[in-house]
Amino acid sequence: MIEPLSRRSLLKTLGATTALHALPAVAQPAGSEDRATIPLHGELGETPAQQRARWIALAQSLRRDPIERPEPPIALVRPVADASQYLRWRMEQEAPATALGDRLLHRGDHFLLDFGGHRAGYFAFHLIGEGKSVDSPVRLKLTFGEVPGDVAEPLYPYKGQLSSAWLPEEIITVDFLPQRVRLPRRYAFRYVKVEVLDTSPNFGVRFRDVQAIAVSATHGEPAPLPAGTQEWIRQVDAIGARTLRDCMQTSFEDGPRRDQRLWLGDLRLQARASYVTYPNYYLVRRCLFLFAGLAREDGMVSACVFEKPYPMGSEPFLNDYSALFISALLELTRASKDLDTARELFPLAKRQMEILLGRLDQDGVYRVPQGEYIFIDWNRQLDYTAAAMGVLAYTLEHLLELADLIGRAVDVQPYKAKLAQIRATAHAHFYDKDRKFCFSGEKKEVSWATQAWMVLGGCVSREEAQACLRNGALTNATSVKPSTPYLYHYVAEALVVCGLRREALELIQQYWGGMAAAGADTFWELYDPADSTYSPYGDVHINSFCHAWSCTPTWFFRDQKLL
Repeated sequence: MIEPLSRRSLLKTLGATTALHALPAVAQPAGSEDRATIPLHGELGETPAQQRARWIALAQSLRRDPIERPEPPIALVRPVADASQYLRWRMEQEAPATALGDRLLHRGDHFLLDFGGHRAGYFAFHLIGEGKSVDSPVRLKLTFGEVPGDVAEPLYPYKGQLSSAWLPEEIITVDFLPQRVRLPRRYAFRYVKVEVLDTSPNFGVRFRDVQAIAVSATHGEPAPLPAGTQEWIRQVDAIGARTLRDCMQTSFEDGPRRDQRLWLGDLRLQARASYVTYPNYYLVRRCLFLFAGLAREDGMVSACVFEKPYPMGSEPFLNDYSALFISALLELTRASKDLDTARELFPLAKRQMEILLGRLDQDGVYRVPQGEYIFIDWNRQLDYTAAAMGVLAYTLEHLLELADLIGRAVDVQPYKAKLAQIRATAHAHFYDKDRKFCFSGEKKEVSWATQAWMVLGGCVSREEAQACLRNGALTNATSVKPSTPYLYHYVAEALVVCGLRREALELIQQYWGGMAAAGADTFWELYDPADSTYSPYGDVHINSFCHAWSCTPTWFFRDQKLL
């Protein structure tokens, strides 16, 4: 069995020299182009390379600059170590933020601002020198925090595996005062710590008109939930919506703090959540055309792409993510009624299934070829075999629906029998009728992932599905649990699909409600209730505390009416 790896470890394994491939022909963004100038459908005789270039041009024509939103800080605060807090610290107010302008700061002084909530954006201020002579530059150190530990704990010595360049800090030099300063980099933050590293002894500095310039592809707030909705649901819904908002930039980023790239599995979840909170069909279309234009020569869609400084594809080909391209396209079509985009990208969606069906072995079981991977969850020990069959059935059913919507059912007619065959094979190989749950692999591993995807793929009956999720997950102490919000989402979705709505709501309250109770302003990349310092990268300060795949409770509440 090929072990599933974390997405980050795949990039590291493949190596920087082979991980990216670019399309030089579209190196300059085309954000100002009118979409109408680029044909949605190609001309007769268009080559695959020309088609991919056109898709990239379409994606670039759909680019929109994020909306800026100036926000003032609310308070000057100080961190206090507190073992009773999950995040290890609490913030105590020192003074209103308006008091900052009264302080004349010199070398060695510092302050810490609280902006009252999370945002992705820029930091700006007016810096004034006062004294006998403003006769030198000013050197400042700025540290940005999504959570208190980012600004309360030293970032060094850094023990992580990822580049320390992701750590949220800057040292800047301001040469001439007075001056309006706006840092060029975008950050993800609630807190900003500013340290005055040096000035001349002849003057001090004042900070005035300090602002965060929040940016997002959306604005406003989602419609309120129905009257009488439980307060914890309102809180979790609002946090999920903020998580989504701050990840919606010129693409659906996986996280505004770190990576800032477009992952297909995350996109699928973000797009679903956006349709019921911040609908932005342009952004979803842009992302799908980026994936399409950067597909491999055989047509397989990669797991992630980079959009800056120009569109680039990445080598990790996660088979389950490629399959979910089909689901993402179907759900855009359902939400937007955009049949033109669906018709344009349908052959590519169908191509994903053609490739994946070619990986079934002589027994009809899905096998990932050497050099490719499957994600399912962050867990190197997880056996993905049964889950992969579920993903295949789930997305094949979506392909059949998509074909129906655009009048291409005849093109996939043989797949109806194939779907039934996949489900029957999965049931025969991976369902234990005596213990009433599913297992996976030669060691017959029992996991939440296996139960969820066998249910979502329709590989077990409704009655069997309920038993699987109860016996193989919720009440099974030895079953391998999810590591990420990504898989927890699909477990909750499986519970809803088979009618265990109360259990789905309880799971959301336990997991996402647990994050909210632990102090989350936005939902995190991962959450271990027993250890706030856990990091798959070796250092908690490199973790992302606003992560796209965590935003989906709002989809359950608003789309599935799980209230």
